[in-house]
Amino acid sequence: MAAVVAPADSTTADEALYPIAVLIDELRNDDVQLRLHSIKKLSTIALALGVDRARTELVPFNRLSAKIKFFKCQFLNKTIYDEDEVLLALAEQLGNFAPLIGGAEHAHHLLVPLESLATVEETVVRDKAVESLRQIAPLHSPQDLEQYFVPLVKRLAGGDWFTSRTSACGLFSVSYPRGSSSVKLNLSVSHLSSNFANFRNLCGDDTPMVRRAAAAKLGEFAKVMELDYVKSELIPLFSHLAQDEQDSVRLLAIEACSQIAQVLTNEDTEQLVMPTLRQAVDDKSWRVRYMVADKFTDLQKAVGPKISETDLVLLSRTFLRL
Repeated sequence: MAAVVAPADSTTADEALYPIAVLIDELRNDDVQLRLHSIKKLSTIALALGVDRARTELVPFNRLSAKIKFFKCQFLNKTIYDEDEVLLALAEQLGNFAPLIGGAEHAHHLLVPLESLATVEETVVRDKAVESLRQIAPLHSPQDLEQYFVPLVKRLAGGDWFTSRTSACGLFSVSYPRGSSSVKLNLSVSHLSSNFANFRNLCGDDTPMVRRAAAAKLGEFAKVMELDYVKSELIPLFSHLAQDEQDSVRLLAIEACSQIAQVLTNEDTEQLVMPTLRQAVDDKSWRVRYMVADKFTDLQKAVGPKISETDLVLLSRTFLRL
């Protein structure tokens, strides 16, 4: 009896898919280096699966992968010290993953694993997750942004751990300006105050790390806010952070001076920014004074020749006397 021979094209297809099957198995492997190798090949796996299966099977798997460190700590009572490297690779991969799961209309499927990664203890992992979230935010339609992305920012901002609140600070400037035009046209001051309360709360957070993160994002937030709201809402936060008890917070607020000044008129800059800058020149911390000096050229470009002559020259003389 003649042996049954599989069609050549079927055998070829199986051989082609075998490396993909190995990579998928490695995602579940206990060996960290094998998982890391597979995570770095996620795009290859996604291409082989196709957009539908990648979206419905691979992304949900990575939601679990994003939480695996907490799972191991809680249930296995052990720490895998180089697992952060796996999470970092995952956070980086997900930032470029939207085309592999069907494009911009499905980008919101990536938010759940990235939100988990934005809350982990390791700073480099959180920062990479925030970077990827900022990368995929513009892919969302205004409707999807309001339905999926903005609630994510609010959850992070209201998180119990400082890690999530720190991550939230980097997401306001990419979510605020892309609200639907109808919503933004109907915004009253009271509505803005309600939405802005999350960022305001972060600026007054009990944890210095959160206040530092908020201060570091003041400048880029000013660039996307309406001018009236910059003056009425953001400037008071800037002034408050510039007088924070921690010099590490004050110097980051001062670093935002030039960006804030760029969106203001000379008159507004003189009234709203320069008083804080004058105080910073005499700050008791050398690090804050150094930041003023380091940003002097940027400030000069931002404020223009008039304020440079009337204010910055005098401030430079103050430095010479220190």
